[in-house]
Amino acid sequence: MISDLARLIEAVHREKNLPRDVVVEVVESAMEAAARKAYGGEHDLEAQYNEELGEVELFEFRTVVEELDLEAPAEETDSQIDFEDARELDPDCEVGDSLGLRIDIDELGRIAAQTAKQVIIQKIRDAEREMTFQEFRDRKGELITGIVRRFEKGNIIVDLGRAEAILPRREQVLTETYRQGERIQAYVLDITRASRSAQVVLSRTHPGLLMKLFELEVPEIYEGIVRIEACAREPGHRAKIAVSSVDPDVDPVGACVGLKGSRVQAVVAELRGEAVDIIPFHPDPARFIVHAIAPANVSRVYIDEHTHSMELIVPDDQLSKAIGRRGQNVRLAAQLTGWRIDIFSESRHGELNDQAYSELSRIDGVDEETVEMLIRHGFRSAKDLSDAEAFEVASILDVDEDAGAAIIEKADAVLEQLIIEEAERLAQAEEVVEELPPEADDED
Repeated sequence: MISDLARLIEAVHREKNLPRDVVVEVVESAMEAAARKAYGGEHDLEAQYNEELGEVELFEFRTVVEELDLEAPAEETDSQIDFEDARELDPDCEVGDSLGLRIDIDELGRIAAQTAKQVIIQKIRDAEREMTFQEFRDRKGELITGIVRRFEKGNIIVDLGRAEAILPRREQVLTETYRQGERIQAYVLDITRASRSAQVVLSRTHPGLLMKLFELEVPEIYEGIVRIEACAREPGHRAKIAVSSVDPDVDPVGACVGLKGSRVQAVVAELRGEAVDIIPFHPDPARFIVHAIAPANVSRVYIDEHTHSMELIVPDDQLSKAIGRRGQNVRLAAQLTGWRIDIFSESRHGELNDQAYSELSRIDGVDEETVEMLIRHGFRSAKDLSDAEAFEVASILDVDEDAGAAIIEKADAVLEQLIIEEAERLAQAEEVVEELPPEADDED
C-alpha cells in the first residue's frame, strides 16, 4: 500500500519536474530540521527515507561508552549510551561505535511539523531555482520563445514551459505592447540565481536580438558563410547591421535581404516594424563609414586617428538625410563603426575652412602645408590650437614637444589679437549706431 508521503513525493516530482532523489533529499532535510527544532542542535540526528515503508525514519546517533558518567554535564551524556544498553539494541556493537537510536516522529509535536513544512517549501523553491539555472545557463545569448503570463510592476513574466523568465521594464521596447497569453520572442540576457525573482532575464532591446533573428532567417549566417560584423539599434525605430561574406560568390547584403525582401521583412515583422538597414562591411574605415551613413551620399571623408574621429563632407542637399531624424542616422552610423562622426555640408565646410585659413595663417612660422595639416586634424581656429596640448600638436606635425609648445604660444598671441580686433569692431559698430539720426515720427 502506497503511503501518503510516497504519493506526495511522486506528485512533487511530476508537477515541479524535479528529480525524485532531490525531492526525497528535501523531505529528509526537512525532518532533520524539525527534529533539531524539537530536541536541540547538539544532538546528532539523521533522517532517512524508507522506500519500502514509504515513510521517513529519524535516528539519533550516540557513542557507545563503557559506563555513563552520571556526574558529567548533560550535554555530554546526551550523546552517549551505556555499553549494556547498546548491546540490547545491537549485540554486535563495541565501545566507541556510533549507534543509531530510532526516534518516534509522532513525538516531535505541532511546532516541529510546521518547521518541516516551511523547510520543504523553501527547499523545493531552491531546488527549482537550481534546476532552472542548470537548464538555461548555457542558453545565455540565445533566442527564446515564451508566453506572456502576467505583469508585475512594469515587468513582464514570461512562461518558458519548464520555467518562468522576466522581461524587465528597462529591456522592453517602448513602442511595443503585449497581452496576457501572447507569444513573445526575446534574447536571453542573463541567467542568475536570484532568490526572489525569475532567474532567466530576457531583453527585446539588445542588439543580439536583431543578430539572432537574422541568424534564424538567413541560412548563410547560420552556416558561417555570411558574418554579422557589427550591429546598432535604436529599439522600436531603426537599426543598422553590417555584414560580410567569406565566399566572394555570395553577396552578404542580398543574402540578408532575401528574395523580394522576404528575409529582412520577416525580421522587421518580429521587431514590430523597426526599420533595418543592411550595410556591406569594409575593413577600410572610410569606405565603411560611407556605407554606414547611407542613404546619404558623401563627398569627402577626413580621418583623425588620434581622436578616433571622422569628418564627413556631404552635398548641401544631403545634410538632413545624413543626420537623419533627430540625429538618428548619424548616431547609428557612429555606433556601427565605432568612430566619432562630425558631418558638415560642403558650403559650411568651406566657410569653416576659410575661417581656419584666415586665423591659422597669422601664426608666425606656420606655412600653408602646416595649416592644411592642422585643419585636417580638426583645428579650425586659433582658439582650437591654443587649447591643444604640446604633445598632440607635436605628434600631428611630426616635430618635438618644444616646437609644438612654441606653436601653441604663437596661437595664444594670435588669439589675443583676434579678441582685441573683435572688441574694436564692436565698439565701432556702437559708435555708428549712436551717430545715426533719430527716426522721424510717422505722419498720417
